[in-house]
Amino acid sequence: MVGVAEAPRSGLIAILRGITPDEVVAVGSVLIEEGFDAIEVPLNSPDPYRSIELLAANFGTRCPVGAGTVLSPAEVERARSAGAEIIVSPNTDVDVITATRALGMRSYPGIATPTEAFGAVRAGARSLKLFPSGILGISGMRALSAVLPDDVELIPVGGVDGSNLADWQAAGAGGAGIGTSVYRPGDTAAQVRAAARRLSAVWSTTP
Repeated sequence: MVGVAEAPRSGLIAILRGITPDEVVAVGSVLIEEGFDAIEVPLNSPDPYRSIELLAANFGTRCPVGAGTVLSPAEVERARSAGAEIIVSPNTDVDVITATRALGMRSYPGIATPTEAFGAVRAGARSLKLFPSGILGISGMRALSAVLPDDVELIPVGGVDGSNLADWQAAGAGGAGIGTSVYRPGDTAAQVRAAARRLSAVWSTTP
């Protein structure tokens, strides 16, 4: 339809909770090679800003790097200084969204209700983290999609794996945040590659 903006498509986002700076470049490399579209380092990981710096320096022109579990505008600013382009939160915090947008970054606030979703949209977010998606379910995502603006995407996070990824995609998810299904602390780059390859084979960007 002419004049109607389409929702963004984030694709597969690897959530590397617990990653260390010593391993992040090797893990990031295989994720990109296997087709992941973005990489997130949660701030409750060891030395997260250093990991973000390393990912941004090595892959920033090829793959957006994000900071996760971001809870304050101060953390937004520090993540941006480290090279992050995406800010992901487990909750809907208007101050965090506003700070993110003011710095020209993409905001992925966590939402679980229509009230949170529309509050996030009013604050400027267009990529909403459906969290925890395992509880809300595909039917919950469909219900939210039916009332949200056309230029807003929903990204299920929490409980998404190879067994249900195709179902989320078929239901209209703009992407998916993948955590322990692709990386657990201590996994080798080879293990991450194998997991990422399986997940990428399931996900398709074809409408």
